Amino acid sequence: MTGFEEARNLLAQFKGDSYRCGADALTQVGPIVTGFGTRAALVRGTFAQSGEGVQTIRTSLAQEGVYLGAEIRGARPNAPKDDVIRIASQLRAARPDVVVSFGGGSTIDATKAASVLSVLGGDAGDYFGLSQVTEALHRSDRILTPHVAIQTLAGSAAHLTKYSNVTNLATGQKKLIVDDAIVPAHALFDPSVTCGVPAGLTADGALDGVSHMLEVLYGAVGKPSYEKVAQITQVGLHLILKYLPLAIADPQDIRARTALVLATDLGGYAIMIGGTNGGHLTSFSLVDILPHGRACALMNPYYTVFFAPAIEEPLRLVGRTYRRAGLTQADVDDMRGRDLGIAVAEAMLAFARRIGFPTRLADIDGFSQSHIERALRAAKDPQLAMKLQGMPIPLTAEMVDQYMGSVLEAARDGCLQAVRNVPLEG
Repeated sequence: MTGFEEARNLLAQFKGDSYRCGADALTQVGPIVTGFGTRAALVRGTFAQSGEGVQTIRTSLAQEGVYLGAEIRGARPNAPKDDVIRIASQLRAARPDVVVSFGGGSTIDATKAASVLSVLGGDAGDYFGLSQVTEALHRSDRILTPHVAIQTLAGSAAHLTKYSNVTNLATGQKKLIVDDAIVPAHALFDPSVTCGVPAGLTADGALDGVSHMLEVLYGAVGKPSYEKVAQITQVGLHLILKYLPLAIADPQDIRARTALVLATDLGGYAIMIGGTNGGHLTSFSLVDILPHGRACALMNPYYTVFFAPAIEEPLRLVGRTYRRAGLTQADVDDMRGRDLGIAVAEAMLAFARRIGFPTRLADIDGFSQSHIERALRAAKDPQLAMKLQGMPIPLTAEMVDQYMGSVLEAARDGCLQAVRNVPLEG
C-alpha cells in the first residue's frame, strides 16, 4: 500500500469537484473563477517561488475574460491582526465578485478573516469563537464574497477548512474564527509549488498535518465519526512518516512533495470532521517563539500521555503506524493506559529527533516560564473554551493549572513521566 490512491479517494469523498490537486491546478483558476463572476481580487503571498505562479494565475484569469481589479499583498506568519485589517480595507475598495488567495496558511487565513470584515465590518475579535460569522450574516442579510483558495505549503490545509487563525502581535496570543461560512468555495493545490521549500518549513507544515489528524482522532473516541477519522489518520500519518524524511533530504522530490500535500490535506479533512484540542490550544500561546506546526508537534507527545487512559483504541492504531515506520518496537496491542501513551509518545519523539525537531520547550530560543503562564491563562479564556471542552479528557477552567500545568512543565523539561493524569471514574 502506497497511500496515494487511498488519500486521493478520501479527498474526493471530502470535497468532490470543489477541490483540485495536481500539476494543472493553477491553469484552472480562470475557468473556476468564472463560475463566481468576472471581477477578481488576488491576495498573494510573497514566498520565493510566488512569481511564476502569480503569472500563471493572471494568464488563466485573462484567458477567461476575468478582470483582475486588485493584487493585494498577503499576510505575515500567523496572520497578524494588522494584516487582516489592511487586506479587508483593500478588498472593500476593490469590490470584487470573487476573491482569489494564493499563499500559505497565514495568507489564506488572513483572507478568510479579511473577507468577513470587508462585508460585515467590525473587528476580527467580534467573530472569534464558533459560528459568529454565520450569526452576523443572518442578522445583516448579507453574503460573503466567494473565495477561491490556492495553497502553496503542505500543512495547515487552510484552503479546505472553516478555520481562520488571527494573531494579536501585541499580546502574542492567537485566536480562532470557526465557521462554515468561511470555507473557501473552491480549493486548489499544485504540489510542484512546494518543491524547494526549506527543510524546516517543510517539516513544520507536515507535523501540523500530523497534529490535525492525531488530535481529531483522540477526540473521536466513542463517536460515529471515529472509523472515518481512523481511516484518514492511518493513511495520512503513514505518508508523512515515510515521505517527510525524503522531502527533507531532497527538496525537489516531487513524489515526496505530493505525498505531503495529500497527507496534510487529509489533516484538513480531519479537522472538518472534529476539532483539535491540547496541542493546538497551547500552540496559540507560543506564536512568538515557534511556528505553529512545530509548536503543535512539540506538545502532542505530552498531551498523548495525558489523554492516554481515555484513548487506548486510537493509540494502538497510531502506535502500529509508528512501529511500521521503524520508530518503536513496543508491542502496543498488549499495552494499556498511561504505559501505552508513553510508548506512543516516545515514538513521536523519536521521529522528531530523526527530522531534527526539538523535543522540549526549554531548548527553544526565547522560551520562559511566562509562556507557560500565558498558555494557562489562555486556556481559561471563554473564546478558546471549545478547545478545552473538546479534549478527550475535558477540563474545566478550575482544573487547568493542576493538569494542563503538568503537561506544560513536562514539555518544558522533556519528561513524559511528569505528566499528571486525571483520575477516571470507574
